[in-house]
Amino acid sequence: MSGAIVLASKSLARRAVLEAAGVRIEVADAGVDEEALKARLLARGAAPKAIAEALAAEKAAVAARGRPGFVVGADQTLELEGRLYDKVATRDAARARLKLLRGRAHQLHAAVAVARQGEVVWREAATATLVMRDFSDAFLEDYLAREGAAALGSVGCYRLEGPGVQLFARIEGDYFSILGLPLLGLLEFLRREGALSA
Repeated sequence: MSGAIVLASKSLARRAVLEAAGVRIEVADAGVDEEALKARLLARGAAPKAIAEALAAEKAAVAARGRPGFVVGADQTLELEGRLYDKVATRDAARARLKLLRGRAHQLHAAVAVARQGEVVWREAATATLVMRDFSDAFLEDYLAREGAAALGSVGCYRLEGPGVQLFARIEGDYFSILGLPLLGLLEFLRREGALSA
């Protein structure tokens, strides 16, 4: 078994998922201009899932240059009726986002890629469908007050590992992918490559 896996992501949720699984990681900033890459992909008509896949691969490949071992890149996009949505910056925007999603189904596309010496050697993507319940405005205001800045940490303005789970009527998909990291496939790849104990 080799040393720590490098995670090229600033996401606290992804880091927590890997650490809880017993994976020793180091965190590195890939230095990828995600907004510029996303804009180029959108201009070419890329679908939200393809954008998540491209961003994950780019983060892994860039961060792996000049580093030994495996580097993991990941990304997640939210799609509602074919349109891509980005994170919001304010509580008012979070309120508007949750009202938009209320009573409707949306998709979360989570992608993960592993690179070594600047080349992507493995990748996987998963899609989950989440159906928000038709919650009241009073519930929404209470939720936003309880979550505070944490509501701005994800594109959907919710954390399933927190009070955000109460926003939903139904969820179809892998829990870890909803958190932003298709974990089981990643762990299997790392075991197969000797980076984790088999």
